[in-house]
Amino acid sequence: MAGWQLAHRMGRLGTESAFEVLARAQALAEQGRTIVNLGIGQPDFETPGHIVEAAVKALRDGHHGYTPANGLPALREAVAEDLYRRHDARVDPAQVVVVPGGKPTMFFAAMMFGQSGAEILYPNPGFPIYESVIRFSGATPVPIALREETGFAFDAEAVLARITARTRLLILNSPANPTGGVVPKAELDRLVAGLADHPHVVVLSDEIYSRMLYDGAHVSLLRYPELADRVILLDGWSKTYAMTGWRLGYGVWPRALAEHATRLCINTHSCVNAAAQYAGLAALTGPQDAVSEMMAQFTRRRSAIVAGLNALPGVHCTTPGGAFYAFPNIAGTGLESRAAQDLFLEKAGVATVAGTSFGAFGEGYLRFSYANSLEAIEEALSRIRAVL
Repeated sequence: MAGWQLAHRMGRLGTESAFEVLARAQALAEQGRTIVNLGIGQPDFETPGHIVEAAVKALRDGHHGYTPANGLPALREAVAEDLYRRHDARVDPAQVVVVPGGKPTMFFAAMMFGQSGAEILYPNPGFPIYESVIRFSGATPVPIALREETGFAFDAEAVLARITARTRLLILNSPANPTGGVVPKAELDRLVAGLADHPHVVVLSDEIYSRMLYDGAHVSLLRYPELADRVILLDGWSKTYAMTGWRLGYGVWPRALAEHATRLCINTHSCVNAAAQYAGLAALTGPQDAVSEMMAQFTRRRSAIVAGLNALPGVHCTTPGGAFYAFPNIAGTGLESRAAQDLFLEKAGVATVAGTSFGAFGEGYLRFSYANSLEAIEEALSRIRAVL
């Protein structure tokens, strides 16, 4: 038996169940099973060619060394310009910190504000890494229940009622994973107004799906000047530009926190891969046709999967307002979430993710990613119908 002993905090670190389901699906595929994967949350499109070529050119041009820890100046300027175009929000490039994906911004925020005795509010059902990093920080996770009857958008008064003197950070996500829920502007207005009574609370706004909205315009928390000194924006390239494997994201930090975020970069990963940053620059400054084409495909797939799910016995599904996830209620099947996930994978050869993987309030639901072809979606629904 090994003589070493792990630090207790390692026992508080969770995982992302979608990757566990992916591993099981791949194992079944290696056994000769045909698996339809509606579990993993990544676009099934290739990164647009001009973005790939920008990375190749950067390598050929000799960009093989370190970059500034917070990102290439040109890339941070491009991010600021993009945010102004999309959100009418003026951001100083010095507030932008480029990181390898979306998760470092979550982790940095939790490390800055989470400690024993502190509380951090987070959406439930929500991205599982929120609760994981909160627990790892030593803080107490306080769930914000998201309900189907409100389209999985939070109720501002309910959120404000959960804030205490110990609350240090509030995590929000719209459009949301796993539900596809979108918070209406009126609800954001009420929340921001109420936060005036809680100046000790910092807000982490995860807007990684901000370009993936089906109706209306995205409302960023950057648009509220009264939160300028305490809102952290999380965004990036993974979903919008089909760049999940490039590991490229960014945070926009209040001026007083940007330096702390940069020091965390220096201590964890030094800087982001240089070629990937040049690819990110090309994505923001180049043609956006591929983004529009991808969203047109997702729109068609959304219609197909929602209609198909609602036709299954014991299942009903609200129409997601954003992202590329459907979150159907399966209570009518008599199956609990984890049992349904396992049944559909083992018997139907369809990978989905149990709603409980996203928190206790996800019981009775499954997450379906429609980042797959219409043919695959139709095949998956046919197989599930046969099993049910």
